[in-house]
Amino acid sequence: MFFRAGCKGQKLFAIAALSIFISGCSDDEVGDVSLGFLTTKDIKISVLVDPIVSGVTCHVANIEADLDFADPSDGSIACRQTGAITAEMISKIDKSKSGEVVFKKSKSILFKSLKIRRIYDGQSQTLMYVSYSTKETSGSYKHSLSTVPLWGTQAYGVVTK
Repeated sequence: MFFRAGCKGQKLFAIAALSIFISGCSDDEVGDVSLGFLTTKDIKISVLVDPIVSGVTCHVANIEADLDFADPSDGSIACRQTGAITAEMISKIDKSKSGEVVFKKSKSILFKSLKIRRIYDGQSQTLMYVSYSTKETSGSYKHSLSTVPLWGTQAYGVVTK
C-alpha cells in the first residue's frame, strides 16, 4: 500500500516537472501578467522579429497554464515596422497565398501549437501576420491578424508580386 502511494506521488511530481519543463522560460518573453492569486494561468507576451523582414517586430500575447497539459488557444498579435524594410527583404519571402510560417511554439503535449504565418498582399503592398492555434477549440480555430503596410518603406512600389 505504501509503495503504491509513493508511485502516485512520483508520477504527480514527474507530471508537474514535465509541465514546468514544457512551459519553461523563453528568451523572447517580454511580459508576464498574472491572472490572479488562485490561478496557475498567466498572459505571456513574447517578441518576435521577422527572420527575413527584420524591420518588422511582432508582439504575441497568449495564455500559459503552468500545471496543465495544454495551454488555452486564445491569443493575439500586433506587428509594427520597427526598422528598415527593403525590396531585397521582400524579394526573399514566400509570396504564395498561404505564405510561410515564421514562428511555431508547442501549446500542449497533444500536438497543439501556436503558429505565426507571414502572407504578402501584393495588391496593397502589405505584410499580413496571422497567429493561429492548430487545434479546434469550442468549434473554432482561434486566430488573430495584424498587418504592416509597406507604404513609406524602401520596398514600396518596387516589389508588387
